[in-house]
Amino acid sequence: MPKIDVNQVAEILKRNDIDPALLRQIVEEMNQAVEPEVDEEKPPAVKKQFSILVSDPDNQLPEKAEFTGWVFQIPEDASVTSTTERIHKAAYEFNTTKKGRMMPAKTLADAIENIPAKAFKEQQVWVKTKAPVFVIRTDNLIPTEKTERDTRRGRSG
Repeated sequence: MPKIDVNQVAEILKRNDIDPALLRQIVEEMNQAVEPEVDEEKPPAVKKQFSILVSDPDNQLPEKAEFTGWVFQIPEDASVTSTTERIHKAAYEFNTTKKGRMMPAKTLADAIENIPAKAFKEQQVWVKTKAPVFVIRTDNLIPTEKTERDTRRGRSG
């Protein structure tokens, strides 16, 4: 619906010979209607932390090199171990809805991919990747020597 300025409405009413007292009353009501509500203060935004849930159904994390997982945000003061519990609660709530009864979430992947963001937000978990992403292991070290490839390209350092 197009928005129109209160002053433009007042000018249109003036041109159509509206009684000045009635015009003032209408303009005052319109100004009150468009005034922002100052009584309703928004609560401060929740500070969040990132969390990655790694998919390891066969319990192979130490031996395997590549895994998939999902990225989430949860409140900063919450334990990251509560992430799966929050997802479970969102799935239980979703499965009780009409849409959830028709297509229930049976696995975490089903829940993450198919449940609307609103259900997760109620449990204070925000899904950042609906599709699983690859998780790569690292030893967290940067080599001190140049690699052979860097030498061929003429890099120094």
